[in-house]
Amino acid sequence: MKEERGISLPQLPNEIVVHAQKTRLDSFAIALEGWRRGLKLKWYTKDSEYFQDMIIFGVNPPGRLYSLSSDERTHYFFRSRGDKVPNSAVEIGSEKDDTKIWLEKAGVPVPRGKGFDEDATDDEIIEFSRTIPYPQVLKPTNASLGNGVVTNIRNEAEFRKALHYVRVELGYPEVIVEQHVAGKEYRVYVVGDQVIAAYNRVPANIMGDGTHTIEELIELKNYERRKNARLKSCLIEMDKEILEFVQEAGYTMQDVPEKGKLIYLREKTNVSSGGDPIDVTDTMPDHIKQIAIDALKAVPGLYHGGVDIIVNEDKSIKDPAVVIELNPTAQIGGALYPLRGKARNIPAAIIDYYFPETKGIDTTNSKVYFDMTTVLEPLENRAALEVEVAPAPMGEFFAKRYVVSGDVQRHSYHKWLKKQALDNDLHGYVKNMVFDEVEIIVGGTDKAKINEFKSIISQYKNIHIKKIKEEIWKEPVIVGFEIAERYNTNSLKSVNYALRKMDKELQYLTKRKNRLEKDNKHILNSSSWKLTAPIRKVKEIVVGKR
Repeated sequence: MKEERGISLPQLPNEIVVHAQKTRLDSFAIALEGWRRGLKLKWYTKDSEYFQDMIIFGVNPPGRLYSLSSDERTHYFFRSRGDKVPNSAVEIGSEKDDTKIWLEKAGVPVPRGKGFDEDATDDEIIEFSRTIPYPQVLKPTNASLGNGVVTNIRNEAEFRKALHYVRVELGYPEVIVEQHVAGKEYRVYVVGDQVIAAYNRVPANIMGDGTHTIEELIELKNYERRKNARLKSCLIEMDKEILEFVQEAGYTMQDVPEKGKLIYLREKTNVSSGGDPIDVTDTMPDHIKQIAIDALKAVPGLYHGGVDIIVNEDKSIKDPAVVIELNPTAQIGGALYPLRGKARNIPAAIIDYYFPETKGIDTTNSKVYFDMTTVLEPLENRAALEVEVAPAPMGEFFAKRYVVSGDVQRHSYHKWLKKQALDNDLHGYVKNMVFDEVEIIVGGTDKAKINEFKSIISQYKNIHIKKIKEEIWKEPVIVGFEIAERYNTNSLKSVNYALRKMDKELQYLTKRKNRLEKDNKHILNSSSWKLTAPIRKVKEIVVGKR
């Protein structure tokens, strides 16, 4: 039986995160959760006064900073990390050799190994590698997203090759040598004393179906990933590593694997390199979760973050699992959009932790959101140092869709509609449809105003409205009011509506054509037409001579 796709959070459907990809997704999801709870949301550039203040206070983010504020407090965030996590904790978590020292000191199980700084010679590192058994792992101390990690090194020749690759070719002079631990790898996200999410990170893979080639199966897998808001930016890219893995499995790219045959394409498990996030939050044993909690507590000030764990396959080994990495600024997209299993609400847990006064405000059914690209545009263009997002409508949200036909595709009319909507604290958009129609979405917390907007639509002077069709709108609504003069081909309803109308027009034209053909045939077969044939022939001769 085919596994079901992952279940995302209802308040974070794919369509609202289309402009928040990769690491921007983390910021958007957390900021949106706080904003929907009524917190004030601001975004900053590096030149802003608040950004400089946060550097002084011990938070030194390398990218876009945002803040959330209640009446009681303000907190600053960078991606998934908040200002309760100090630079000292970030530095420890970012340096894998320092992480290892702190974890060992706290009694948290880690793989056997040692870190080396940039002054260490290759000979020193090779000498140490001889003291631990193969297979081994070599990785940079300060890289991210799995960059430079070489796993399953089986002998000294492979180790020397990996050492040159990481230190010379990639330019990471500081490295860690560890014993390779065989087992499944997990990303566990912890807030305080609680595991909020856990997912198995499975290396890029395909499953044979007995019909498609390996190359086609990769395309099919990418087709599935494109439907996932997190994975659509992390497709399986064909490269040398994948070709080698396929060859080692005894296949070529044009072979058709038997049905049910699992073929791995990479060694690394990172989602960014094509790995699959499979949710296991409800099935992960409590003693494994406790290792993750203890690992985060081992670093002073690391109150929330990601913990990467390998659960040992060899049951004879003393430690049931080992921690291989801490992530103070962990990406949370894999937990929000797993390939299989249920999404986990990390943004809510983080906002609960920083703003306990907002606990109990449920945003599960919230349909209102802000557009990330529009909000950040003034900062990207250097037109502003900070931007405050308009407050979120609080309370139960209602929305309607109006399809208006007639002389309605005028920009002046659309500007007038926008003013009417904003004057009534309504949100949504007006977009041209095909033919002579516009689509209007209006939403807000005042149901009466939304119902009254139908009468407002026809109050503009000098336009002729033929018909107004209305229906309840249950899809997300962007804050503010947008005017889009291009035809709305993004809305499935709009496209289907246009197709239905075109089909009706085609049916009407076909009927007229059939009727005309029938009338012509009747005329041609009539006796009067046959009797007047000589007259028409004479007329043709006369006209031809002219």
